[in-house]
Amino acid sequence: MRQAWLSELLLLVGLVIAALLLAALFGYFGWFMFAALLGFTFRHLYQLYRLERWLRVGRIRNPPESWGIWGDVFEHYYRLQRRYYKRKKRLTRVIREFRESTAAMPDGTLVLNNEFRIVWFNDAARDTLRLSTSRDLGQPIANLLRSPRFKTYLDAREFDHPVNVPSPIDDSRILAARLIPYGAEQYLLLVRDVTRIQRLQTMRRDFVANASHELRSPLTVLSGYLEALAEEPAMDGQWREPLQDMQAQCERMNTLVNDLLELSRLETEEGDASLEHEVDVVALLERIVRNVRIEDGARHDIGLEILSGAGLRGTDSELHSAFSNLVINAIRYTAADGKIRVRWYARPGGELAFEVSDTGIGIEEKHIPFITQRFYRINGSHSRSKGGTGLGLAIVKHVLQRHNGRLEVESIPGEGSIFRCVFPQQRAVYNASLASDGSILAP
Repeated sequence: MRQAWLSELLLLVGLVIAALLLAALFGYFGWFMFAALLGFTFRHLYQLYRLERWLRVGRIRNPPESWGIWGDVFEHYYRLQRRYYKRKKRLTRVIREFRESTAAMPDGTLVLNNEFRIVWFNDAARDTLRLSTSRDLGQPIANLLRSPRFKTYLDAREFDHPVNVPSPIDDSRILAARLIPYGAEQYLLLVRDVTRIQRLQTMRRDFVANASHELRSPLTVLSGYLEALAEEPAMDGQWREPLQDMQAQCERMNTLVNDLLELSRLETEEGDASLEHEVDVVALLERIVRNVRIEDGARHDIGLEILSGAGLRGTDSELHSAFSNLVINAIRYTAADGKIRVRWYARPGGELAFEVSDTGIGIEEKHIPFITQRFYRINGSHSRSKGGTGLGLAIVKHVLQRHNGRLEVESIPGEGSIFRCVFPQQRAVYNASLASDGSILAP
């Protein structure tokens, strides 16, 4: 038994013995026993009063002193209080260091609550967004960054990537805003001025577009002369092969220029693809597969599998470019007599998927994160020999971004690859339809 409880028991026993002795001397056993128990109860009530008063007046540093079980109670509470003060001091230091570190950051930093209202901001955010402590604390951030793209960003609650918005104090400047969830439904908003980067990217896109346009005219002239020379009956036989090589290189340059122009246009387009236009994906895929079969000349087994009659809300030309690039890549990197399957189907949850599978050379896993970068080649000599420009998957990536989709890639080297374009439910258009072979297309 602990010493404190033993002390309380000894006190009670002592009071009872004293009452018994007094009762033996003077009688009145009941009154003396009542007085003993009353004294014992009064001690506990008095200690409770001291504890309540100490808590009520603000818990001064040192608790009341006592002995027995109440001494232990006061001592335990004192230890809890010391632990609390140490934890509070540590948290205060952490908060102070956090605010000092974020205040020193060159990027604007704001702390938002679960309603996206401003709780705190650093000096860089004050300068970037022209904030005022007295006016803007507690304000919804959407009231300060008034942009439809930012509102959509908040509503979607998908904060893996930043969103570009115009500056609220200067429309000519662009800010990159990114939310980082942390703690109990709190958010850290990072705001960075990316105007210079955007201008450099615009200059690069303009240069590529202008250079591509300028290259088109001489390439057209060269292609015309080479075609005329190749058809000339009097042409010496020894020049046939060099002319064919030159024609192939001109064709490759034309393809490269067209891809550069398409990629430049996609990068220049603002916002997502329109939701107003409906694309008949079934007819689009039938047209693509029919054309590639003609160009392929039956060298590959190309199959089309339509499992859904759904269409997409978006841009027909962009979807045609993305889908045809994936099919052409599958043909390009699959040996003759290989199998290529094109599928269109609905996934659980309402998503729609366009899928191209092949039995080609495959891709090592280490390359997959980088294959959508422009001019990225796993095997440069192999790509050039197949007529690849290194821009096809970059075009696919930008088309999917404009249609709120994503690209999934599965590949085993030496066995083949699967490229899958997945589109969200809000892009889907469901309607009853028939395939060209008459089979019913179920949404």
